[in-house]
Amino acid sequence: MPRMWWVLAVLAVVALLAAYLAWTAHRVERVHVRAQSAARALDAHLLRRAAAAAVVAERTDFVELYAAARLALDAAAEEREAAENDLTRQLKAAALSGADPATVTLVATSRRVVLARQVHTDLVRDALTARGRPLVRLLRMARRYERPRYFEMVDPTLPLPVPRPAEAADLRIPTA
Repeated sequence: MPRMWWVLAVLAVVALLAAYLAWTAHRVERVHVRAQSAARALDAHLLRRAAAAAVVAERTDFVELYAAARLALDAAAEEREAAENDLTRQLKAAALSGADPATVTLVATSRRVVLARQVHTDLVRDALTARGRPLVRLLRMARRYERPRYFEMVDPTLPLPVPRPAEAADLRIPTA
């Protein structure tokens, strides 16, 4: 009878260890999937920002901004960070003004890029932390997933566009 307790105790420890390993493997998988999803979302927001910048550049005849937007839209994966940084610098150099819907869309899209980049950075950090745990490295639990990378770029926050001064005709009170 006393031997039976030892067997049950060993089985319980093995079951707990197996449950912990399964939970850890699931956590590693989940955090990598979320990092991949965040990378795709960041990519989509960057494409929207580049398209909006191209529209604004066409309307304002700002050739450098249009060229930077086209480069960002057409950049290969390894050139993407440099192209986006160039677009960000061009956007900050361009004095966006007025309440033009395209400009408002560009500023809103740029703010979404900031949020998407922050989420992506947080999830990449979490995935790299999960990969760095000794048990994960020892059992190679993350071998199925590509090592996530940070997306390094200049802060893409744009200031709100400055409204153009109202003209005398705009200031008249409409009569009913």
